[in-house]
Amino acid sequence: MLWICVLLPELPLEVFTRSQAAAAMRFAITTGGHHPRILIATEAARQCGIAAQQLVSAAYALTPDIVLRERDVDAEASALRGVATWLTQFTPTVSIGNDSCVLAEIGGSLRLFGGLRALLQQMRDGVRTLGYSVQMACAPTATAAQCFARAGHRQPAMRREDLARMLAPLPLACLPGEEEAIALLRRAGVTTFGQACQLPRDALVRRVGKSFVAMLDRARDLVPDPQTPFVPPAHYRGRLELPVPVTEVEALGFAVHRLVHELSGWLLGRGLGVCGLELSLEHEHYLHARSGAATSVPFALASPARDATHLTSVLRERLARVPLPAPVQSVVLASGITAPLAGRNLGLLPGDNELATVPLLDRLRARLGEDAVTCIAPLDDHRPERAWQHKTTSVGRERARAACTLPRGPRPVWLLAEPQPLGATFEDKPWILRDGPERIEAGWWDGGDIRRDYHVAESPRGEMLWIYRDSVYGPDGEWFLHGIFA
Repeated sequence: MLWICVLLPELPLEVFTRSQAAAAMRFAITTGGHHPRILIATEAARQCGIAAQQLVSAAYALTPDIVLRERDVDAEASALRGVATWLTQFTPTVSIGNDSCVLAEIGGSLRLFGGLRALLQQMRDGVRTLGYSVQMACAPTATAAQCFARAGHRQPAMRREDLARMLAPLPLACLPGEEEAIALLRRAGVTTFGQACQLPRDALVRRVGKSFVAMLDRARDLVPDPQTPFVPPAHYRGRLELPVPVTEVEALGFAVHRLVHELSGWLLGRGLGVCGLELSLEHEHYLHARSGAATSVPFALASPARDATHLTSVLRERLARVPLPAPVQSVVLASGITAPLAGRNLGLLPGDNELATVPLLDRLRARLGEDAVTCIAPLDDHRPERAWQHKTTSVGRERARAACTLPRGPRPVWLLAEPQPLGATFEDKPWILRDGPERIEAGWWDGGDIRRDYHVAESPRGEMLWIYRDSVYGPDGEWFLHGIFA
């Protein structure tokens, strides 16, 4: 087995700042409580003298325009679930670890993604695109991978025989969730992993407890290191809190891109494409109490899709037509109907599979509105004039509802609104019947009874037409023109 630990060291800050390009923003997270202190701050705030463990009053004295938010533990847990969901596109074995990290077993995925180096780079780039700073490490056990990631150890540990040697110099502070035991050993002068492993085992258990010693053993792969599996949600729903309220639609594109990238990973991991999306813009309640707390932006796609570039493009087009009744405080993206979608289409040349195109139908619907673009959907009726209808909903949604069996016979591209009698034209000039007859007899149940024999015919001018003889009154019925072939 080979585990990768994806550690998010600035998660308390980035659950707010990843929704905007906040590099130049003076922004910090506080501990809350009666005497709040600074927990973590952006680079722009640190340049003004803001530091961790600083009192909030001192921070305001240094830079009065700093934006402060209390730490949101629930948002951090939700963000970890989002990253774990995104990682399921690489492996089904994903777990959420302690203290802002996600674990993924990738031993069986190396060959599919071009080896360890290529897979690590793809994961690192993807997590950064989600909006997080990341430290990554890999090892044969999940606990060892967490230790290496916290220590910033870049050299991968590929063999279990090397674990004890590579773990020995690491500080005990890298072990997750054992703060009390680590503090006790530090007072005794034991600060590294190797020093702790050299202590008498029975005495160590009496001093710090069995759980700490068991963690040392799990990290070295001396005992099994089980992890609680993460189960991705059946439906995607991602939420981004903005650090400050936004009044311009253009400023929301950054947040939408983050959420769409996360959605794309969820779809790829489940082998699905999405047929419809719903974007909700949540407003400040005290400014938007009269008309509700959110602006809903639904959007339907012409066919199932999961490409992040495609989805981002159509959502930005759709957002450009949305008026904001109040400043936006957070953005929520939810998946609608989904359908199975094949895996990656690999091209002949390198980079061919990276080209993304936005279908014209999706772009027109996003720019002009769904009611401005209609589709032709088949109906379950053999009568040609009743076998189709205009629909403003997406083709993907119609396919999800029902599938109609189309006739095997030839059908023209252009069907006349009403059949036109041929009359003497058909009798006086030579016509050539190329195909047929095809008998269509239906409608007796609703008063629209027909009995027709259709032919593909070539007119004297060389046109390919779809004509029929009305056989309701017998073999001498009148001939009609019903369609024209391209």
